[in-house]
Amino acid sequence: MTDVMRGAPPARGLRGRVEEQLGRSNRSPLGLWFWEIDRVLLLLAMVMIGIGLVAVAAASPASAVRYSDASRSFAPMYYFWRQALWVVVSIPVLLVVSMMPTLVARRFALAGAAFMLLMLAIVPFVGDEVNGARRWIGLGVMNFQPSEFLKPFFIVTTAWVLSLRARDPDLPLFAITLALTGVVGGLLMLQPDFGQTVVFVAVWVTMLMIAGTNPRAILALAGVGIGGIVAAYFFYGTARARIDAFLFPDPDKAMSDHYQTDMAHATITGGGVTGTGPGGGMVKFKLPEAHTDYIFSVIGEEFGLIACMIVAVLYLALVVRVFVKLLDEEDAFRLFAASGLAVQFGLQALINMAVNTGIAPSKGMTLPFISYGGSSMIALSIGFGMLLAFTRRNPYLKRSPYSVRLNRS
Repeated sequence: MTDVMRGAPPARGLRGRVEEQLGRSNRSPLGLWFWEIDRVLLLLAMVMIGIGLVAVAAASPASAVRYSDASRSFAPMYYFWRQALWVVVSIPVLLVVSMMPTLVARRFALAGAAFMLLMLAIVPFVGDEVNGARRWIGLGVMNFQPSEFLKPFFIVTTAWVLSLRARDPDLPLFAITLALTGVVGGLLMLQPDFGQTVVFVAVWVTMLMIAGTNPRAILALAGVGIGGIVAAYFFYGTARARIDAFLFPDPDKAMSDHYQTDMAHATITGGGVTGTGPGGGMVKFKLPEAHTDYIFSVIGEEFGLIACMIVAVLYLALVVRVFVKLLDEEDAFRLFAASGLAVQFGLQALINMAVNTGIAPSKGMTLPFISYGGSSMIALSIGFGMLLAFTRRNPYLKRSPYSVRLNRS
């Protein structure tokens, strides 16, 4: 006699057990997270991480050859296996951070911003010098770059400050965020890191626009920005060298910035529309930083320009998805934080792709979730985890007491 004839419940398969554990009636933290997380955003992140592993595998032999010398020799897949290790570490970080309630995520970001700002201040004194810049603190197994971790913390901190306007309209929020951005920018220029400075300032200005800052103030900032670029050219040697190398290349200087962009262009177009196939690229062996700054070009050579277009569309889809998700968001803090984090991901990807295609001079900017790097991967996972936390639609999550509801009238 079967179980059904005896009156016993039928045997449940794997699907039935999963539905029972993660059903909509399940009020456990894991059950709430599963149903309230934006699974489209999570899927986009996982796809990018997967593409990154494939791209690093393609770039690893070229970088291994370039950085091997008499004292050390790297196996062809050295960078791939290290990246795979960082992915194993980073994905749990992303998931854990995405489970944080809004209040916890805000406090985490404020504490992280204070600590990373301190680390950023000591980098010029204790950091390891690479190619004339001090941006990293050596930790043995990895190079720790405080500016990468500071980006998401800075964005959430700025969002919290801007969200205080409704509680007290007289607070000088513009001046407070200007001072914070100015301190961060000044410390970055000491390293020097002009590219990261541009990202911080651009995200800050975007958040001011979303917060409804007076357009005259935004125009004034634009004027100051143009003036700052001009001043940087005349008084900041690194910026002048980058701009001159891009606009007025020296053909006799083999390793100039223009050489890097020229090689990036040759690599990205070397495979045509469909690419040479995995492992078939040869121009990549002449490309500096093939596994980090110029991995987008390696994707173009081995997988074709169609693959490059797909990668660009994925980043665009991420940003669009977030802003569509925020159209009915009434909490000012969550709105500012999530939009700022989305802009950071999109802007960083745009700068990297612009450098790889020769539209912009070299910036030392990685492609989010795709370029090689342990410090970058973990920092991006923290940032994306907070983005998922702030876009959750969960009525049981506590809102920050510092958050305010937007006036839609």
